Amino acid sequence: MRILTGRGAENYVRKLERRGQKLEALEPRVRRIVQSVRRDGDWALRRYAERWDALGADAPFRVSESEMQTALKNSSRDLRVALETAAANIRSFCEWQKPREWERVRQGRKLGQLVRPLSSVGCYVPGGRYPLPSTLLMTVIPAQVAGVKDIRVVSPRPAPATLATAALLGVREFYRIGGAQAIAALAYGTKTVPRVNKIVGPGNLFVTTAKKIVAFDCAIDFLAGPTEGLILCDDGEPAFIASDLVAQAEHDPDALVLLVTKSRPFARSVSRWVAAVARGNSIAQQALRNHGAVLLATSSAQAIAWTNLIAPEHLTTTREKLPEIVSAGSIFLGDYSAQAAGDYGSGPNHVLPTGGGARFRGGLSVLDFLKIMTVQEISRAGLRKVAPSILTLAKAEGLPAHGRSIELRYDHA
Repeated sequence: MRILTGRGAENYVRKLERRGQKLEALEPRVRRIVQSVRRDGDWALRRYAERWDALGADAPFRVSESEMQTALKNSSRDLRVALETAAANIRSFCEWQKPREWERVRQGRKLGQLVRPLSSVGCYVPGGRYPLPSTLLMTVIPAQVAGVKDIRVVSPRPAPATLATAALLGVREFYRIGGAQAIAALAYGTKTVPRVNKIVGPGNLFVTTAKKIVAFDCAIDFLAGPTEGLILCDDGEPAFIASDLVAQAEHDPDALVLLVTKSRPFARSVSRWVAAVARGNSIAQQALRNHGAVLLATSSAQAIAWTNLIAPEHLTTTREKLPEIVSAGSIFLGDYSAQAAGDYGSGPNHVLPTGGGARFRGGLSVLDFLKIMTVQEISRAGLRKVAPSILTLAKAEGLPAHGRSIELRYDHA
């Protein structure tokens, strides 16, 4: 990994701060796909599925429950145990995350919130370079904990492990479609694929661009890009740190992997270990050449400032630095909190913001599948207390009917 110092490191951080998905070039092509599915429904979906998803002309879009159950039955005992363990951890974490309904009474105002699930969601599970049954766990389980009634999974060329995971979770609707066409089908509906209220889950540039296009008509989680892993520390076990960087690098040749430190000897040690650990892993090596770097800071304050500006998807650091971290998708503390543990099932979600998105939101959670509705009940006495300030504000905004709606009740009270 190259080591950047001084102005070179500063310029690199500033460039990363402005990074984002370059989707403009793809938008016209993806828009045509989306519009075709919206207009022609299953016919367009079939045409794209045959061309890109290797789906036979007579093969059904929907995977039968018996096919999912067969995949589970035929999976190894080790895989079933691993899936069950990960699912239990993720489900527990989602239960802890879930907001509660409440009601408070204050000066004649009874105020509270109701928590209600979305009625339907679509979960996109990638099926390209790597099958990702872990993403099915991470998208379906929080929806189930939230209480979503209709959960629809889409995945191109789903692997047996992905189908087995769906069966384990009790998924009833699974469609073997992918790409921009799957996003369009979920957003607008076809004869075979009912539309949903929200689409979640990562995908390639076509999927991400399609999510951007349909976002005005169907809610989405966020636009996810290539994986990011950042380590912020000045000491520790270099082999552990190197292994986390290489693990994230092997996701994608465009993955961003960084070490931020103020110790040059430590930087050199980690760099040597990275070269050793990445040996033989062509995708990781390519990512490290493209976007791997060590940023050598002059102080702890500078290192933390850089980290918050970059706002990485995965961040490993120490507990003493935690209070100063304000922007990261998911945070891992200490030598034994491997980032891969979060990828597979320690509990927190692995669908995380990239491209600096952690500056304004965290990862996918049970909250993404819920609506929080406020409730208020005001008594006569309560209205009397707040009426003067409401009337003043209504007058300041030039909205006399607002004020009159209060005066009628205020006079009556």
